[in-house]
Amino acid sequence: MGIMRAFFIYLSHRRELEGLFMKFAPTRNLAMRFVAGETLEDAINVVRELNEKNIFGTLDHLGENVTSKEEAIEAANEYIRILDEIERNKVKSHASLKLTQMGMDISFDFCYDNVRRVVERAAQYNNFIRIDMEDSSYTDRTLETYYRLHEEFGNHVGVVIQAYLYRSEQDIKNLIEVGANVRLCKGAYKEPPDIAFPKKKDVDANYIKLLKMLLDAHEKGVHTAIATHDERIINFAENYIKSNEIPDHSFEFQMLYGIRRDLQLEIARKNYTMRVYIPYGTEWYPYFMRRLAERPANVFFVVKNLFKG
Repeated sequence: MGIMRAFFIYLSHRRELEGLFMKFAPTRNLAMRFVAGETLEDAINVVRELNEKNIFGTLDHLGENVTSKEEAIEAANEYIRILDEIERNKVKSHASLKLTQMGMDISFDFCYDNVRRVVERAAQYNNFIRIDMEDSSYTDRTLETYYRLHEEFGNHVGVVIQAYLYRSEQDIKNLIEVGANVRLCKGAYKEPPDIAFPKKKDVDANYIKLLKMLLDAHEKGVHTAIATHDERIINFAENYIKSNEIPDHSFEFQMLYGIRRDLQLEIARKNYTMRVYIPYGTEWYPYFMRRLAERPANVFFVVKNLFKG
């Protein structure tokens, strides 16, 4: 399955194929399992439904690697609208954004100013913005953006660390020192073996190692978002939390919209904080390709429908 994963991550970067896949009905129908809809109203409705099940949200307006300042400014404006609508509708959600959608490929300072506008609005509402992590070429710039915003806005902003990168242990140590809010995930991009663990078992082992570091740092104000659908890791986390008396306010579980709904409900019923990452919008192609890379069963669904009349 490693070759298949690499293939779909490769496709996620081939934007010239986007139109073909988006017009193909089985692909589009499957994509909508992982995307809340194309409008902010759709996404708010999904948050409301999840809130009724004691599940929180984090909204993501799909889009990345914009090439014009106009696109980046409009993306930042959309996030301000997200925060306004969360506040207006009194739903329990924050938001997650990607720096390449805010203009990082254009200019660091331009991107920073866009993100700062969004985080400033979040702080006004006592809400929160998560800065997503993209491929390793952006890791340093993402962390620099986070540290600058954290210095000004404190825990109204958080960041993501990917367990498959060798560098992540040192990054976690640095983040612990500032009492960061960290989402820990495995990583969804194709990285070379000199940068990232190539074997799943090594990624899993590093995830657990980093998770223990983060949870143990709760007395320093660290908040840990345990982002995984891996039941073995979830069970480890639950046992570690109980045996080490980690306070409930210092961690939460996170999963992706459309994946393991049964497990999401189970965790919420245990009165743990369960938060679901809820993407919406028309730019779903790269996100969807990464979901195919992670879940081969979804690929078989698409292939099966290719041969239906």
